[in-house]
Amino acid sequence: MAGFANYVSESYSELKNHVTWPTWPEAQRLTIIVAVFSIIFSLAIWGVDTVFSGVIEQYFEWIKS
Repeated sequence: MAGFANYVSESYSELKNHVTWPTWPEAQRLTIIVAVFSIIFSLAIWGVDTVFSGVIEQYFEWIKS
């Protein structure tokens, strides 16, 4: 248990003294960039999924005929 307490103490010290935190405007800007990229990426995946779904559906219709 002492090892865990030491780990928490050292982690807190590291976060408090050695991490450079972004400013509030920078954090907001980066959050917007991540959100926009996530939306674009999800739309791209949706588009590819839709195309492949249609291709596979047409393939099975072709095989069934």
